[in-house]
Amino acid sequence: MRRHTFISLSAVLILAVVGCTPPEPTEAASGVQAISVDVPVSVTGLTVEQQNVADRLQLDNAPGAIKHLYVISAWSGDVLLYSTVRGKVTSSGKRLTPTSVAAIDGEYIRNAHEGLPVQLGNSIYRTGEVLQDDGTYGSSIPYLYWWDAQGVNHQHYVSGGQILHISDQPISVGEVRINLSVDNGN
Repeated sequence: MRRHTFISLSAVLILAVVGCTPPEPTEAASGVQAISVDVPVSVTGLTVEQQNVADRLQLDNAPGAIKHLYVISAWSGDVLLYSTVRGKVTSSGKRLTPTSVAAIDGEYIRNAHEGLPVQLGNSIYRTGEVLQDDGTYGSSIPYLYWWDAQGVNHQHYVSGGQILHISDQPISVGEVRINLSVDNGN
């Protein structure tokens, strides 16, 4: 019983000492101090930003979803290219496995908890990469690829002066220079 009392009193003393010295507020070179803001959440417990991300992931993964891709000239506003998209557009840098691993589990690592375990073949490796919400590793661009509503694969290398617009509904545009969704009788 005395040991529990000693541990409890020690914990109270440590908390009291730590609690007596509040941390210094973060301050910019100009003297402006950081503030915190209470962000309201909906009845689901999500912020608007969290709900947007969840809704996008659900929309991107809806079976049979068709989207509409427009490549617009930043200079003229003309629609240079239009295509339907089966599911979603994917960046070339996206992968199903991490781009780098540290070592086989337990080999060449100081701590068994460094990095996240990932199985490649029959071996477990560790990686510093985090599996993203969409179930992939990697980053976005330098080119995009997709399958259109007819199942045709397309790749588009984005260069200067292009604005990409992707929608789950078609939008009203003027002339389209290249319409990838038109059957040319082939």
